[in-house]
Amino acid sequence: MHQDSNGGGGTIRNGDTQWMTAGSGLLHIEAPPESLVVSGGLFHGLQLWVNLPASDKMMNPRYQDIRGGHVRLLTSPDGGALLRVIAGELDGHEGPGITHTPITMIHATLAPGAEITLPWREDFNGLAYVLAGRGAVGQELRPVRTGQTAVFGDGGSLTVRADEAQDSNTPDLEVVLLGGRPIREPMAHYGPFVMNTQAELKEAFEDFQKGLLGTVPAVHGM
Repeated sequence: MHQDSNGGGGTIRNGDTQWMTAGSGLLHIEAPPESLVVSGGLFHGLQLWVNLPASDKMMNPRYQDIRGGHVRLLTSPDGGALLRVIAGELDGHEGPGITHTPITMIHATLAPGAEITLPWREDFNGLAYVLAGRGAVGQELRPVRTGQTAVFGDGGSLTVRADEAQDSNTPDLEVVLLGGRPIREPMAHYGPFVMNTQAELKEAFEDFQKGLLGTVPAVHGM
């Protein structure tokens, strides 16, 4: 996952996650893994930008390189769903990703016909982004498919169901479940810079032009 220039979050690629708290400024470049470039094939890349409250906007940057084997793995009682808790917590199980703005992020894989209802904090918003496959979400089981995002209403749980029949190239429903506590502060943004006022935004640009932003350390294994 990847945080904005003054926020927190990360980038998921093939189960690995680069999780950054940009704070006062952090530079990085997204690129596919070298092994995949050589071998070819399809992979998912997903960026999540989590804003920071004004009180934390200029904190020191932080970087986490989370390997796929380090996330918390859970299964549904019937074994029809695999849940990877990347950040936050699910029913007492915590993921390794750290953000200052409280969030929960889960990558779920549901076999055809499988359904899950997960407990969700009532003070969090919630959404589902479909990486691959077809299914339905919410108590009304509204249909969703690859590339679509569903926003959940109020409540203490999220429901996702995979269609009985999936496409041959996407045998399972792959969905990312996200939620966080709303900050409800003014926001000014341009490109990767996210601040609270236009004056702060101008200052961020000037810091970038002066070369004052830090850089991400080399990613493990690259």
